[in-house]
Amino acid sequence: MSRISVRGFAVASATAVTTVGAVVGVAAGDPTTNDLETTASGATLLTDIPVGDQAQVQSASLTQQADAIVHAADTDAKRSAEESARIQAAETAKTKKAEAEKAEAEKAAKAKAEAEAREKKEREEKEQVASRSAARDAGDFAPQSSYTVAQVKAIAQQMVPANQFQCFSKIINQESTWNYKAVNSSSGAYGLVQALPGSKMASAGADWRTNPATQIKWGLNYMEDRYGGPCQAWTFHQANGWY
Repeated sequence: MSRISVRGFAVASATAVTTVGAVVGVAAGDPTTNDLETTASGATLLTDIPVGDQAQVQSASLTQQADAIVHAADTDAKRSAEESARIQAAETAKTKKAEAEKAEAEKAAKAKAEAEAREKKEREEKEQVASRSAARDAGDFAPQSSYTVAQVKAIAQQMVPANQFQCFSKIINQESTWNYKAVNSSSGAYGLVQALPGSKMASAGADWRTNPATQIKWGLNYMEDRYGGPCQAWTFHQANGWY
């Protein structure tokens, strides 16, 4: 028999015993019977119920107790589910907040990097403009019948922006070793910058064959128009062997 059944039966049995005791007390003239009668008078006793219906009464009592336990269990389960849902919602909100903060930090870092890159580019462009303004033009140099390597380099240093000269010098070293009359026997490329054909340099001056300043002017324009400057041209030259 289950614990619930025993309890229900015990209650019914106690009621019955109390009723029997009261009856005995009346028969013996026990003065306490009045109290017992008073106690019993307010309740329906098991002995007052027909024998055939007593089992149904006990069953109904057990059913009520079982229903109360089930109801309490349902309430606990519901409370536990609500608490779990609350905890899960809090964890989800915390995770979303952390993800949002991370995304915002990444966005800010990206914006900062882009701003710094723009500032660097603008600064370099300004420096290039300033260098070009300070650089001399081919027309600033009086033509000579011939030039030494040292003289050609001196002219280039005055015409090429300072921050680009090293790159320009590396290209000229590779192409002509600073020989302004150098000719490629295979392709016919000519001059310091090995223009192909050499007549392209006429756009910088009619004396392109004999004036290194004219060749340097044309070479600078070519590098800037095609690659963005001597250093970019040198980077390409290193990767490809030509420019």
